[in-house]
Amino acid sequence: MFNLYKLARPLIFKMDAEKAHGLTIKALKSGALPACKIVRDDALLQSLWGLNFNNPVGLAAGFDKNAEAIEGISKMGFGFIEVGTVTPLPQDGNPKPRIFRAPKHEAIINRMGFPNGGLDIFKTNLAATTRKDKIIGINIGMNKAQTNPAADYTTLIHALAPMADYITINISSPNTPGLRDLQSRAPLLALITAIKQALATTCGQNTPPLLVKLAPDLNEDQQKEMAQVATESGINGLILGNTTLDRPEFLPDDFRAQPGGLSGQPLTAKSTQIIHNFYALTNGAIPIIGVGGISNGAEAYAKIKAGSSLVQLYSALVYKGPTLINTINTQLLELLKADGHTNITQAIGADHG
Repeated sequence: MFNLYKLARPLIFKMDAEKAHGLTIKALKSGALPACKIVRDDALLQSLWGLNFNNPVGLAAGFDKNAEAIEGISKMGFGFIEVGTVTPLPQDGNPKPRIFRAPKHEAIINRMGFPNGGLDIFKTNLAATTRKDKIIGINIGMNKAQTNPAADYTTLIHALAPMADYITINISSPNTPGLRDLQSRAPLLALITAIKQALATTCGQNTPPLLVKLAPDLNEDQQKEMAQVATESGINGLILGNTTLDRPEFLPDDFRAQPGGLSGQPLTAKSTQIIHNFYALTNGAIPIIGVGGISNGAEAYAKIKAGSSLVQLYSALVYKGPTLINTINTQLLELLKADGHTNITQAIGADHG
């Protein structure tokens, strides 16, 4: 199947990036894509937040914004799937074109702006999904015109929390005005408090784990502040990170000039470093999902040793194709064996001594 994707990729890359993605979602929905070989090994098993993960490699939010292709995605071998970002009201997002590729550098810039069909469509799609053997996280955000973020986030909690294996508060996309302003102490504590109250009202004692997704662009002081907030607020986990506003000079000039968030290989080292920092700042007490520039087992393993319990990817799928998950998990098993580990949990935070 890898060879098939390798053959198809030049044709796919001649298409507009967003159109190609839309066709991929349609193919996954229809069941037209064959299932990938799935790696199953006890060394990759992990229990976290009361959930049993078959492997540590998950799909990042943004791929399936409307929770419409979960059945097809699940055949690719992911240990978990995060859908969204969903907002209460439907919105078109930013003007097109808004996705740009730099194939030589396996990089992508997007300025999507949370385009999605809204809460009602998302909930209908999720309700129609077979949940057996799937761990599904829901990534929630606010509408562009919203001036009271808590109103949108709590609306989504009331409607979707009972359907989620975990909830991610997205406050780190660079493409929604004002969203990253929530990455400071007072606004974030207030938002988390409101969301936890909504969770308690909606789910009682059976609340899904609550995670916060942060940007990789936080400076040292901001990282310390966010680590303190994460600890004090009692959230269950962090996702580190989102796309970056950085523009490394080695990227093509016309690509670098595009506004939006950069993802893919240029983000690899930066995202691993922020994982390492937060693991240290929180004394390893808050589980981390590491994301950013993962395209092979070694890069996933580096994030795990830096402090990630789980990892996610998205951009690398564009360049490597659907067998990538199998490849990463196979390589992880080899790396674990080489280090004398019998289970993936033994490698978490190993770089911290």
